[in-house]
Amino acid sequence: MIITSTVTVLAEAAEVEHNPIVPLWQEIVLGLIAFGILCFVLMKFVFPQMEKTFAARVDAIEGGIKRAEDAQAEANKLLEQYKAQLAEARTEAARIRDEARADAEGIRQDVLAKAREESDRIIAAGNEQLATQRESIVRDLRSEVGTLAVDLASKIVGESLADEARSRGTVERFIADLDSAGTTGGRR
Repeated sequence: MIITSTVTVLAEAAEVEHNPIVPLWQEIVLGLIAFGILCFVLMKFVFPQMEKTFAARVDAIEGGIKRAEDAQAEANKLLEQYKAQLAEARTEAARIRDEARADAEGIRQDVLAKAREESDRIIAAGNEQLATQRESIVRDLRSEVGTLAVDLASKIVGESLADEARSRGTVERFIADLDSAGTTGGRR
């Protein structure tokens, strides 16, 4: 029966001429009921979930900004510490470099002093050796010159000067004459 009454209502409505601008009242009711159900589902299930997601995003963004600010503050603090350590290291390096220069200068002075001492010792030893060699050469030359002088004098005089005491006296006298001639000749 309900179906027949609905069909008759629809048939009567079809007989009435319908204005295309004004919708049928049944469509409006049906649309309102569907809209109400849709709003109920959205408000009950979808909007709360969207609110939770939105709140989570806001927290994440605000937390990220807060963490970024904290990280920036920590980075600035570490930068200041780094700058202070760098300045301290530069000061320490300058101090070590100055100490090294002072130590190097001290070592240089010690090495120069030791080199001078060694040089003076070598020169003194060389002079001593030279004096010893000179005396030895002079001694050898005196005996050789004496022998040559005696031989030469023997040939000139024509007598033998083989007597050693006599020849020694003659040689000593000859050398003394040479020394005196050399010293007076050198002063002119």
